[in-house]
Amino acid sequence: MNAALDRWIPVDGRADLVLRGLLTAIMVVIGLAHFIVPNDFVKVMPPYLPAPYALVLISGLFEVLGGVGLWVPATRRFSAFGLIALYIAVFPANVHMAMNHVSPGGIEQPAWALWARLPFQAVFMGWAWLSTRRK
Repeated sequence: MNAALDRWIPVDGRADLVLRGLLTAIMVVIGLAHFIVPNDFVKVMPPYLPAPYALVLISGLFEVLGGVGLWVPATRRFSAFGLIALYIAVFPANVHMAMNHVSPGGIEQPAWALWARLPFQAVFMGWAWLSTRRK
C-alpha cells in the first residue's frame, strides 16, 4: 500500500520531516489546550456521549502522545494509525458543532466554517498516513 502512496507523494526526507514536524506541533498544541481550557472542548461534545470532561482529557492525552510518537521511529507507524483512529473518534464532535452551530473555544465562527472543518478530518487522516512510510 505504501508503494502506491509513494508513487503519488514521493518520499523526500526534508518534506517528510517538515510535514511530520508540523503535524506534531499541531497535535501537541491542540492536545495541551485540552488540559489548559478543557471547558472550551466540553462545550463542543455531543450531549449523548458520557463523561465529556473525561473524554476531553483522554483525547487531549492521545493527541499529545500521537504527535510526539510520530518522532520516535519505533512508534511512528503506531502513532500515525492511532491519530487516524482519533480523527475518526472525534468526528461526531465536529458534526455536532456544525449541526448545532457550536463554536470551539468560544470564538464565534460562521456556519460555513464549522461545516468546512468536516472534510479536514480526511486531510488530517491522509497527513498522518504519510508518516506510516518507513524511513
